[in-house]
Amino acid sequence: MIKIYLSRILGEKRLTQAELARITGIRPNTISEMYNELSERINLDYVDLICEALDCEVSDLLEYKPNKKKRTGKYLIKEK
Repeated sequence: MIKIYLSRILGEKRLTQAELARITGIRPNTISEMYNELSERINLDYVDLICEALDCEVSDLLEYKPNKKKRTGKYLIKEK
């Protein structure tokens, strides 16, 4: 699973979601989805803009954590 630490970083920087949206030009809805870890996909341009605006590294914003239940290999559920 991919963890998104946008809420933590915004708290540390004392910035609101609305301020980040204004600074980056990213839609507030998109910022909110990332903030609440509801995003299924993340645009790499947005990651770039957010890292630039918050003066952070991608690894500060995103982290891979192994899934408790495997989803690849013999566990892969193929689309029909």
